Amino acid sequence: MVTRQVPNPVELFELMKFKKPELNGRKRRLDSALTIDDLRLIAKRRTPKAAFDYTDGAAEGELSLTRARQAFQDIEFHPGILRPAPDVDTSVDILGGPSALPFGIAPTGFTRLMQTEGEEAGAGAAAAAGIPFTLSTLGTTSIEGVKAVNPHGRNWFQLYVMRDREISYELTRRAAGAGFDTLHFTVDTPVAGARLRDKRNGFSIPPQLTLGTIINAIPRPWWWYDFLTTPKLEFASLSTTGGTVGELLDAAMDPTISYDDLAVIRDIWPGKIVIKGVQAVEDALTLRDAGVDGIVLSNHGGRQLDRAPIPFHLLPSVRSAVGDDFTVMIDTGIMNGADIVASVALGADFTLIGRAYLYGLMAGGRAGVDRTIDILRSEIVRTMRLLGVSSLAELEPGHVTQLQRLVPVSRRGVPRVRAADVSA
Repeated sequence: MVTRQVPNPVELFELMKFKKPELNGRKRRLDSALTIDDLRLIAKRRTPKAAFDYTDGAAEGELSLTRARQAFQDIEFHPGILRPAPDVDTSVDILGGPSALPFGIAPTGFTRLMQTEGEEAGAGAAAAAGIPFTLSTLGTTSIEGVKAVNPHGRNWFQLYVMRDREISYELTRRAAGAGFDTLHFTVDTPVAGARLRDKRNGFSIPPQLTLGTIINAIPRPWWWYDFLTTPKLEFASLSTTGGTVGELLDAAMDPTISYDDLAVIRDIWPGKIVIKGVQAVEDALTLRDAGVDGIVLSNHGGRQLDRAPIPFHLLPSVRSAVGDDFTVMIDTGIMNGADIVASVALGADFTLIGRAYLYGLMAGGRAGVDRTIDILRSEIVRTMRLLGVSSLAELEPGHVTQLQRLVPVSRRGVPRVRAADVSA
């Protein structure tokens, strides 16, 4: 029989501790976010549909993005036992400099449309965290503006080669003059991908007010207040801001980009140069032999060629082909610190986050970006401890198995493009 007694109020009060209410609404909602998915849901509630869908969406059927995220879920970790890791070192040296974490902020375009603090919030959060920040050619804060926010941190610049080459050359010189240390030469955007969410939303720069956008904005007055009471959007490389996003990209991009353009930019740029948008082992080998400083395995977040290769699946083959002394970075689909740990284990020197950063930005401005970094940091540290490793250098392929979901059919009889067939 259970012995019962009259409740003792003193004992009850010892068990019940009331949490002090948080009066700051922004801090309260950000503290409630425990994952990047939580930040995404907050961002969706607070951001007009067109701007949110521009961030959240991808090309055509969005298969590339879906597959990239699924690839990170389809892994199995193999922890070591009885290997204490009370202190975990998450720092890494990348492209000639330090980073406190194995990830940096990827380049994103039109960023102030998501939330008015835009790239300044990203650069400031990166500076505070000791990680690199990458400014897009289509950024809404100038090169010099990012440098002012992050004067002592690591700033990287992402370059599109435009139809008017002089625009690209001048941007390269400005980034070098501002002390940016790494250039991301982007090769996967000869034309704009078919981003159907944007077309269905009638998304344009600047946003066009229609009955639908007004109705959608009614429960989100803070976004419009910020948008209408802050400085006009300005783009680093475009002289006009009219038209849809796709039309702007098509006007700025050039499908004739080639290795000759890379040679010209390398002559102009004094720092490290990496090629962003590599999607084949053969191209990785060609670029390594051409003497670039590294590559980013990326399908542009699924926003260009739908059904493109999954960077995370490509990673082990590329690492094996190029060897250990060539810098290989990866983006697309990263939503958890465990995704980053798995990438490092399978051979990535570094990773880049795009949407995860923007979800935090939309959820709470600079504080939201800080929250994104905090969430990923804690997930990285916890995953490493559970695996029994104390540093990133201890991670190895044996810690991860990529489970098979998409298995290629036999390619016997299909000719392959060899590195020797590509002129450098």
